[in-house]
Amino acid sequence: MGFIVLHDERVELRQLSYVEAVARYGGFTRAAERLHVAQSAVSAQIRALEAELGVALFARTTRRVALTPAGEMFVARARRVLAELDGARIEMGEITAVVTGRVTVGATAVLGPYDLPAALARFHDRFPGLALRLRSGLITGLLGALDNGELDLVVGPVHADLPARFEALPLADEQLVLALPVGHPLSGSGRLTLGEFRDEPFVCLPEGSGLRWILENAARTAGFAPKVPFETHSPRSIRDLVAAGLGVGLLARSVAEDDQGPAITVRNLHAPPVHPPIGVIHHRDRPLTPAVQACRHVLVEQAAHRSFPPVPVGTPAGGHLAE
Repeated sequence: MGFIVLHDERVELRQLSYVEAVARYGGFTRAAERLHVAQSAVSAQIRALEAELGVALFARTTRRVALTPAGEMFVARARRVLAELDGARIEMGEITAVVTGRVTVGATAVLGPYDLPAALARFHDRFPGLALRLRSGLITGLLGALDNGELDLVVGPVHADLPARFEALPLADEQLVLALPVGHPLSGSGRLTLGEFRDEPFVCLPEGSGLRWILENAARTAGFAPKVPFETHSPRSIRDLVAAGLGVGLLARSVAEDDQGPAITVRNLHAPPVHPPIGVIHHRDRPLTPAVQACRHVLVEQAAHRSFPPVPVGTPAGGHLAE
């Protein structure tokens, strides 16, 4: 595979936008709908780009469209270019007008590796004249507040069935890990699948939360409905309850590997792999004010300036190593 460059004058910005949209929405049809262009135009531009680059960006089958390794590299760079362009537009606006106003952002408890406090600090430093309000909650409640205009933006898990009236820009993508009590019978097994835990009690966030939706969707893919006798409103409490032997749970790696808490065993899941994307969501039918545009750009910029390391296999937490 050759090097992929984005500074070639023959690569057009609309091609970058088309590739990013197909990657984000998982198909040419949905991407074309969101971009308000014909699907044939999207397909033609991407084919032309692939011919120019000499690599296939997407693996196309009759059932799905997936990024190739080259495509993953290209999309990562394309998103940085588009984010920089968005930032340039905002900065040009700052030359002629000071951005003022208020932005209300909703955020879920589970954000994986995305550093929301750092993004908000960056936003405050750049736009000191803007007032920012942060509201936490479950993803369903936050989307409802976004729907009725109480929130300008929501940062949280992006579900595959996100209603079409919402638009999401990607911020982070981290594989969740399975937290087990120390000494669990499967803690030393080989490659684990979620189906092996169909009879286990799970500890999770309440219904309506992003993590609960992720668990239920992954379990459905594995052919069962999870039993959740223990609910808590805090991901760190999930870790504590798992350590106490009350069940197993899905957790972001950053929470599962916190060595300040009681010992647990952390394992990767190999089927189905759980990769919940984190995004910044806005309402498609509501025009974004300059203040909201500025905030959204800084949130995306924060993601572009940080690399997220892969999840190691069999990571210990609290001193217990498993495969």
